[in-house]
Amino acid sequence: MPTDNNRSVINLPKGVSGLSRREAKERLATYGPNEIIQGVKLSLVANFFLKFKNPLIIILIIAALISGFLGNRIDPFIIIAMVILSVTIDFFNTYKSQKAAEALRDRVKITGTVVREGTIEEIPLSLIVPGDVVILSPGDVIPADGVVLQSKDFFLNESSLTGESFPAEKDIHSPIFMGSSVVTGSGLMTVLTTGKKTKFGSIAETLMRKEEPTEFDRGIKDFSVLIMKMIFILVIFVFFVNAFTKNQLLDSFLFAIALAVGLTPELLPMIIALNLSRGSLVMSKRGVIVKKLSAIQSFGSMDILCTDKTGTLTEDRIVLIKCVDGFGVESEKVFLYSYVNSFYQSGFLNPLDSAVVEFRKLHTKEYKKVDETPFDYIRKRNTVVVDGPEGRLLITKGAPEELLRECSFYADDSTPFSDDISKRVYGQYQDLSKEGFRVLAVGIKKIHEKREVYGKNEEHNMVFAGFIAFLDPAKKTVAETLKKLEEYGIEIKIITGDNDLVSQKIARDINLLVKGVLTGNEIEILTDDALRIRAEETTIFARVSPDQKTRIIRLLQKNKHVVGYMGDGINDAPALKAADVGISVNNAVDVAKESADIILIHKSLNDLVEGVIEGRKTFSNTMKYLMMTLSSNFGNMFSMAGASLFIPFLPMLPTQILLNNFIYDSSQLALSVDNVDHAEIKKPHKLDIGFIKKFMMVFGPLSSVFDVVTFLVLLLVFNFVESDFQTGWFIESLATQTLVIYMIRSRFSFFKSKPSIALVISTIVAVGVGWGIAQSSLGTIFNFKPLALLPLIAIGAIVTAYLAAVYFAKKWFYNKLLKDY
Repeated sequence: MPTDNNRSVINLPKGVSGLSRREAKERLATYGPNEIIQGVKLSLVANFFLKFKNPLIIILIIAALISGFLGNRIDPFIIIAMVILSVTIDFFNTYKSQKAAEALRDRVKITGTVVREGTIEEIPLSLIVPGDVVILSPGDVIPADGVVLQSKDFFLNESSLTGESFPAEKDIHSPIFMGSSVVTGSGLMTVLTTGKKTKFGSIAETLMRKEEPTEFDRGIKDFSVLIMKMIFILVIFVFFVNAFTKNQLLDSFLFAIALAVGLTPELLPMIIALNLSRGSLVMSKRGVIVKKLSAIQSFGSMDILCTDKTGTLTEDRIVLIKCVDGFGVESEKVFLYSYVNSFYQSGFLNPLDSAVVEFRKLHTKEYKKVDETPFDYIRKRNTVVVDGPEGRLLITKGAPEELLRECSFYADDSTPFSDDISKRVYGQYQDLSKEGFRVLAVGIKKIHEKREVYGKNEEHNMVFAGFIAFLDPAKKTVAETLKKLEEYGIEIKIITGDNDLVSQKIARDINLLVKGVLTGNEIEILTDDALRIRAEETTIFARVSPDQKTRIIRLLQKNKHVVGYMGDGINDAPALKAADVGISVNNAVDVAKESADIILIHKSLNDLVEGVIEGRKTFSNTMKYLMMTLSSNFGNMFSMAGASLFIPFLPMLPTQILLNNFIYDSSQLALSVDNVDHAEIKKPHKLDIGFIKKFMMVFGPLSSVFDVVTFLVLLLVFNFVESDFQTGWFIESLATQTLVIYMIRSRFSFFKSKPSIALVISTIVAVGVGWGIAQSSLGTIFNFKPLALLPLIAIGAIVTAYLAAVYFAKKWFYNKLLKDY
């Protein structure tokens, strides 16, 4: 904080000498440094190994270790390499994103001005202790919680704590809090609490809580549990059946392990990592910094966006909107008097005065200032006396409740308002207030006795001129952006510390349909069950505390919503932490940026639309891999297990299963850049285990049916056994597993939803490589035997019939079984 020359001329109250340096040192040792709790930062190595906590990663590692222990030399290395590669991609992209976010933070070391032993000193904020006397000037940050000792036109910006746009006036004995900032005037404060015991500190302490999993994280965990159950049941069943029927204990165990690996979607972590890293790269080019990669998935699944009002929906600056007389009629005279008053007052130039002067420039040469009576907290108004065309004129503006008591309506009548006129004028004031405006009244009085000095005793028997109304206006582009978000299935809820009238006014200006309004006082008396119901029906939550913001978000999540929260103040930190995706901006306070998952370079909801689209593309391409795994992959492994009960030899050798799985999985890496249907982007989706189970139960058995057909053709038509059979089923299995992506990647037909060129190339190459290995001399390594043309044609026909069956099954699945997906 730069040194202000005004500090040196501040008159300290009598007897105020501050702490002694020795006493300050002792208190620093007792109370600790004036610092907010920081999260424990782990080393790079620790962060890297924490990535291996994923249940799916653990399954893959166990499968690889068992396979290696049983003598397989190649496949364990392939699986482990995939795991390490996917974890490394995730780690480095997360690390890079966090570094980019940290680069946005203000690194300037902030100091405070304190009184120690009667002298003024600049010290780091961390060294301020309870009992310190702190000197405050415009631009200063309040360094701790305390009370005002002395003030002169002292106004603070508390929007980061309260959400209120207008500066708050503070006089002697007023409590003030860390994180606020001085707008204008000067003051002294006595520090009462520092560090984590401050109001700011209690909010920041929520950042120390354990990181909560996102909706997508919970979905992946459920999916991993489902896969583990399937693997366990299938492996135990296959091992014991084959061990007893074929008396091949080791081969049966290897076969069971190979099936387990075949069922395990080992590329899923890599597919997710590639999707997320690509998404974060695209979003960074559009001004969106992703700190936590998994938040991209939540971004796409988000169906409710809770946002603060100030600066997000509004311009974050006070603007003069109306100048009207007592009956609501626009009045140029009211603006003129307001302008002269604001232009010539020399005291505290608050945002309201600035808004008047900046509304429209007027020439004031015909008005010459004579004197002024500055604003104070008791009168709640300010006055200037000028000489102008009307003669000597006193112009006063201030709080309507105070000013109207001193005014009459007609210029030649000094009597109070008549009852009828009073009601109409007060009614106009109430109407403006209900519309959300901040209102000031303007009064004038002609002065016949000319002298050089005038005091506040002149502020009576004035003539009421009219009202001036202010607002932090809505951003012009917000209405269009909100319409886009609604088109993408995202409901907007305003959660603000500002009052409900202002919030409703802004909602009207941005065409946001308000279903209901709840205030903090009303929320306080509601039970969780009652608030869960009311929250669904409420658009505006006004005058809410930080704890209430968090409570609202958690209850919306209990209602099965994926909730995003956008905020930039200290009071937003707990809500940012609790939301499925916390969104902040680059000029937010540090504690908000630390809590957020995503940081916007510009404080604009427009950037959110692009983020949502990218999140949904990422989610859609991840789901394609899951659906492939649970259709033909699951069906083939299940068929293999069943066939082993009736065929006197293993339907496919363990090495053949792993080769099949490796080639098939490798073809799916291109899914991260696949095209996504517009219909998939327009609606939020979750990783729903119910949907996954339904999909698996329809398309898994369908795959098994065609596997059985293949078995019968190979056994009964071509009389294949051992190597011939295994080769035939290998090429059929690889083709169905790989090419089925064209049928299930979209709910539409191939011609309506075309895959990316990269996916087409990867799948064709995969099938070509697999068939080439099986039909060439390389196949002998895996015990394959080249097949004649007729069996290949028969297998090709089965594959074609399977793909056609999947297409028609897909239409039935979405149109009948799953209408709402």
